[in-house]
Amino acid sequence: MDLYPAVDVQGGRVARAATPAGADPLAVADAFATAGARWIHFVDLDAAHGNGDNRDLARRFLAAARVPVQVGGGLASDAAIGDALAWGARRAVIGSAAATDAGLVDRLLARHGADRLAIGIDARDGRVAPRGSSDVFDLTPLDLGRRLRGQGVRTVVYADAARDGTLTGPDVAGAAALAGLGLDIIASGGIASLDDLRALRAAGVAGAIVGRALHDRRFTLAEALACAAG
Repeated sequence: MDLYPAVDVQGGRVARAATPAGADPLAVADAFATAGARWIHFVDLDAAHGNGDNRDLARRFLAAARVPVQVGGGLASDAAIGDALAWGARRAVIGSAAATDAGLVDRLLARHGADRLAIGIDARDGRVAPRGSSDVFDLTPLDLGRRLRGQGVRTVVYADAARDGTLTGPDVAGAAALAGLGLDIIASGGIASLDDLRALRAAGVAGAIVGRALHDRRFTLAEALACAAG
């Protein structure tokens, strides 16, 4: 299972950073790479919540990154996804609302290929519910996952939106159900312990995004990487 330490950016700084010294996104990413990270997950929370963006920082971040970067947060158009990939992202995560637009997903797959794209499926109470929005679609994660699999999507970033940043544990059952469709699932939201990572690995998910637990020093990146590797 791949581990994706998260760098969630808000107002140009790392959100929920434990110390001022840890609030510089580029420094945090460099520390992750030095500690052995093979991927980094970068999210522009301002763009995701419709409160502006961190485009200039994203460009600098991607130019300086020493390991592949998966980028998410407010990527809901051809232009936004094209920019992230052109700036150097290895993979761009299409937001949940955009993912329900089958025509957009088809265009992006044709233009960039399945290896460069992931689909974000955010859920709340069993329905697709884009993060940063009050919208809830009359569509279950499994329904959307089946549709996406039929379109040729390979990778999905799945999160129970209610668990994001809460340290209450990930939705292992929901991630496992999506993985059962034949998709590579990257689980996000709520991971608080090494036992959470073990549970996800046992459920057959392809990856796990870890943010607050690392910033709060609940475990080290080296411990998380060893756990993810089995």
